[in-house]
Amino acid sequence: MIRIRGLSHSYAGRKTLSNLDLDIAPGEFVYLQGPSGSGKSTLLRILNRQIDRFDGDISIDGQPLKRMARHEVRRKVATIHQSYELIERKTVLENVSLAGEVQGKPPATVRTESRACLSKVGLAGKEEMFPQQLSGGEQQRVAIARALLNGPAVLLADEPTGNLDPDNAERILQLLRDLNESEGTTILMVTHSSELVRSFPARTLFMKGGCLHAHEPDTGTLLHS
Repeated sequence: MIRIRGLSHSYAGRKTLSNLDLDIAPGEFVYLQGPSGSGKSTLLRILNRQIDRFDGDISIDGQPLKRMARHEVRRKVATIHQSYELIERKTVLENVSLAGEVQGKPPATVRTESRACLSKVGLAGKEEMFPQQLSGGEQQRVAIARALLNGPAVLLADEPTGNLDPDNAERILQLLRDLNESEGTTILMVTHSSELVRSFPARTLFMKGGCLHAHEPDTGTLLHS
């Protein structure tokens, strides 16, 4: 689903990614760990075309990323963030619907699909509430529902549990794992929580200094293959 060969990137004269190779199979769930500034978020921003300039080759679902229009990337690749990124003046349903509206779908279709996605994440009945009326875990569920609306092949999760207490963090990760299994969505998740990784094991990669490793580079300990 994701194939990366020789990916390098620099910003302000500093190398942020260095000659990365990576293959992620369709339907796979992969964790990405590493210290702050190691290049994790840069990698995700390249995969969703927030960053366009890079060296190397990337393909998503068999298509070269550099040849894909932005609207094509948005259909295939969705991203959820640590900060939820919801619009406070819009209802839960309206926040989710935005993802379909930007794709030009008919309004009636968007509302029906938005309700279905909210039901998938356990928020049926809360469509007319506003983000500030929800808990942090519920707001993140809204963000996940919005990401799922266009049926992405790939879901990039950038510290999605970073603002949540341990119980809600575990619920969100369980939701992502369930969606991965039931929908077949390929998920690449950045997380600093080794506890969550141990609780829900999957292939785990480690990034340091812009380089990608299959194990923690300071200890040589293999994580999850």
